[in-house]
Amino acid sequence: MRASLIQIAVDPDEPVVSRRARVAELVRAERGAADLVVLPELWPMGAFAYESFAAESEPLRGPTYEAMAAAARDAGVWLHAGSIVEAAAGALYNTSLVITPAGDLAASYRKIHRFGFDKGEAVMMAAGEELVTFTVPDADRDPALTVGVATCYDLRFPELFRGLVDAGAQAFVVPAGWPARRRAHWTLLAQARAVENQAYMLACGTAGTHAGVEQAGHSIVVDPWGEVLAEAGPDEEILRVELDVARVTTTREQFPALKDRVLGR
Repeated sequence: MRASLIQIAVDPDEPVVSRRARVAELVRAERGAADLVVLPELWPMGAFAYESFAAESEPLRGPTYEAMAAAARDAGVWLHAGSIVEAAAGALYNTSLVITPAGDLAASYRKIHRFGFDKGEAVMMAAGEELVTFTVPDADRDPALTVGVATCYDLRFPELFRGLVDAGAQAFVVPAGWPARRRAHWTLLAQARAVENQAYMLACGTAGTHAGVEQAGHSIVVDPWGEVLAEAGPDEEILRVELDVARVTTTREQFPALKDRVLGR
């Protein structure tokens, strides 16, 4: 299964409408190169642009969904469209969108762990409550792949990923707006979540600087044994990797650590 991670540079001087159109074209350009495309967290306005959250909020099937659904349909790919600021029932959520090659909404995930230590996202947004997975159907050369969805700060909470494994996840997709000053944690945690759960990790971050916060970039793909298959640099970049879906099964069979779990079952 072929996956592409599009590490988008969030420039505060680029209008949201322009960036949305530009990213749609980047997705369309993956036609024939990818089965699954992944975008970062809150790329329309930037994960730290708190003052823009309310103004740039949108319904689940708002302008970002419409643009990304058209792009996924044109590219013929499954698209994890990163996340948006969703406005629903008088609250804001950091919500990820998963779109099928037909342009339909397959799944949405409201971020459970909000970052900010009693400020920023932590007080401006409501918390999600549900674990979410989606399944990319069988391709000619691969079995289906069940993917667990998490977002940025979620990466620090291993119990969420255990829950996703119990729900059948063989891979994780984690869009993020991770700060450069904690980049070492980003890489370490991405590898740890892959190793301890014997699953692929596709972690896609933003590049650039927004709201005065330099972004880490360095999107990363890790296999179920913890090997780094691809890693981006600090600037806008596209990672393309081949995922051997059967490797999840063989890793779990040859080193059956998950079967020895005692706590949390």
